[in-house]
Amino acid sequence: MRGNNVHADWLVILRYVVLIVMGWFTLCGASHHMGYVDVLSWDTRTGKQLVLIGLSFVLGMVILMTDDKYLDTFSGFFYWLMMLVLLITPFIAKDIKGSKSWISLGFMNLQPAEFAKCATALFVARYIHQNNYRLDNFRQLIRTASLVLLPLALIVLQKETGSALVYFAFFLMFYREGMTGSILFCALAAVVYFVVGVKFSASPLPGTLTPVGEFCVLLIIQLCSIGMLQVYEPRKTPLGRLLTGSLLITSLAWAVSHWGYNFDISWVQLLLILVLVGYMLLQNLSERKRLNHYALISLFALGSVGFLYSADYTLNNILQPHQQGRVRVLLGMEEDLRGAGYNVNQAKIAIGSGGLSGKGFMNGTQTKLDYVPEQATDFIFCTVGEEEGFIGCTAVLLTYLGLILRLMYLAERQDSVFGRVYGYSVLSIFLFHLFINVGMVIGLTPVIGIPLPFFSYGGSSLWGFTLLLFIFLRIDKGYRARKH
Repeated sequence: MRGNNVHADWLVILRYVVLIVMGWFTLCGASHHMGYVDVLSWDTRTGKQLVLIGLSFVLGMVILMTDDKYLDTFSGFFYWLMMLVLLITPFIAKDIKGSKSWISLGFMNLQPAEFAKCATALFVARYIHQNNYRLDNFRQLIRTASLVLLPLALIVLQKETGSALVYFAFFLMFYREGMTGSILFCALAAVVYFVVGVKFSASPLPGTLTPVGEFCVLLIIQLCSIGMLQVYEPRKTPLGRLLTGSLLITSLAWAVSHWGYNFDISWVQLLLILVLVGYMLLQNLSERKRLNHYALISLFALGSVGFLYSADYTLNNILQPHQQGRVRVLLGMEEDLRGAGYNVNQAKIAIGSGGLSGKGFMNGTQTKLDYVPEQATDFIFCTVGEEEGFIGCTAVLLTYLGLILRLMYLAERQDSVFGRVYGYSVLSIFLFHLFINVGMVIGLTPVIGIPLPFFSYGGSSLWGFTLLLFIFLRIDKGYRARKH
């Protein structure tokens, strides 16, 4: 692990080893039944995972001994090779639980999507560095984002939604590299529209024919549009008149519907949004610019309305039945403890039964008796909660936090755009996996089936995360060698 008398960052490697060790012991608890403790046998998951861990250490050392210039030089070849592999995977892969993303090698299955994340991070870093792109430029952002959206689309064709959604983590890196925060705001707004609009779609607003969800989202769209006008065009925005007029007319419509003629006041809200959009377009024409703040806020308002009315259609006609069930259970629209909500409910029971200090290593009854499905892969964090309790969960999360903060520090100190962009891509991917995996185990995020880094059983995810991490360590090592 030496090169030019410079060590790789030992703090990251220490956290990597600690997470892998904790992950293996957790896998022991998740994979074995009461009274069965032969954890080293090749016939067991723990025995196989131990071999995979050994190979990941070898992989990490090989990467650290590689000249870092090759990482930049061959990133394009690696990326397009992985795109080709992703393209042909659905035609040669086995169908595993509806997903065609696993290629059988006889002795094990590999999931190319796990390695494509590393290839994408490298090529995007090179692309931004080589072209000296500034991601506050919309055209340059679109060109760069297309490199991320291509593997996302190919993975969706494999019916592997969870792995595809991970690619949205790259937008955190884009934000660091200059992408306007408005795009992240739009993404957050879309989540709010979907949750509020769908969850309360069946509850009528008192005294009206308007669903509570539709009323609230349309009101949010009005207020957000007016708020953005105030932020981006404060001198030209009659904030008081716009805000007062919008709220007053909406209140009057509600009052008329409640105490007089009962009608759907969403039509009044839509009319108010159209009037607001018309006002902004007139302002846009007066400035004689094709795209200014008025035009962009108008697009936001119209796009928000379109998203609201397409959300229900998406839920009921595009998502698969099992995905629809998971969303409804997550939003509290229905309770299905024997169907879509079974996994999460059992995981919560397992975590809750661990209490403060847990039941002890390999003493978890919920996991030993197989009450929790996928407890060695997607739901392995519930084993931490049951066996090690709140203290163990806190220790694991703090270790992940330490790793992510250290990666952020290393990314910031890079002397090249290539190193910084790749570093932020890596930490964004780790952060996304951690947030979504732990969130779905405790019922805060949808169950989309992505592994917990270094804990979940499987060679593809373990080697994929090892590649991501050690390539960045090699880039950082090269930077410090040049510095000295």
